[in-house]
Amino acid sequence: MNELVSTAWLAQQAGDPALVVLDASAHLPAAGRDPAAEFASAHVPGAQFLDLASLTDRESPVPAALPTGDQFAARVAGLGIGAGTRVVLYDDSDIRTAARAWFIFRQHGFDEVAILDGGLAKWRAEGRPLESGTHAAEPAGDWRPQPGAMAVRGKADLLANLESGAEQVLDARSRARFMAEEPEANPQLAGGHIPGSLNLPYKAMFAPDGTFLPPADLRTAFDAAGIDWARPVVTTCGSGVTAAVLLFAMRLAGKTDTALYDGSWSEWGADPGTPKAVG
Repeated sequence: MNELVSTAWLAQQAGDPALVVLDASAHLPAAGRDPAAEFASAHVPGAQFLDLASLTDRESPVPAALPTGDQFAARVAGLGIGAGTRVVLYDDSDIRTAARAWFIFRQHGFDEVAILDGGLAKWRAEGRPLESGTHAAEPAGDWRPQPGAMAVRGKADLLANLESGAEQVLDARSRARFMAEEPEANPQLAGGHIPGSLNLPYKAMFAPDGTFLPPADLRTAFDAAGIDWARPVVTTCGSGVTAAVLLFAMRLAGKTDTALYDGSWSEWGADPGTPKAVG
């Protein structure tokens, strides 16, 4: 299974007992949307609700931190995911949260996972069937976490990188937020960006119909942002969500020496001791 699948491909897989489809929608507070209620109202037939917003390590000092292996394993077991299961993730979110879910799966060693290109919006636009209500998976899955291929960076790593310059840092936020021309929604966060970082808003990864751009066009966008393909990249954003969009897009374009700064600006911008650049 490819890591990016089409709506036509998913429709052809209907009824496959080894395929689990998960709605990974989550929204910013300002959106005023309830992803669980929206899922219950309409979703891809047979899909289950991942509840991505709660899939975090609440004991971590990092805001909305990635879940531990045990936390992740408990969640996927409850969704009926076990050895031999394939997973397709989709969302109906402006911040493309399926990419964050994809990163979590891959981080914990689950490789047979894909993102539905265009998400629920494209599925709906094509007039494909929708289902309402919810259901529990039976039986529970037996999958267990194992070491994954995805790298994570913390604040200490990014501070050290200011001195070494070993990794490029690419910020997925809007240009206005990156430049501190627009205030952060959270008044406790300073404006600006990590010194030396580059900027490529995550929305530039998509075509007008919401699908990812072809690999060659993605590569052109990264080139225009100043990415050196010979050096590793750490992606960052507001809270580690849209940074995963850039990371997934780089993977589509052929670059895998990447890492995610999980705390992102929610951590960096809240710390008065971290340096910030503006303009």
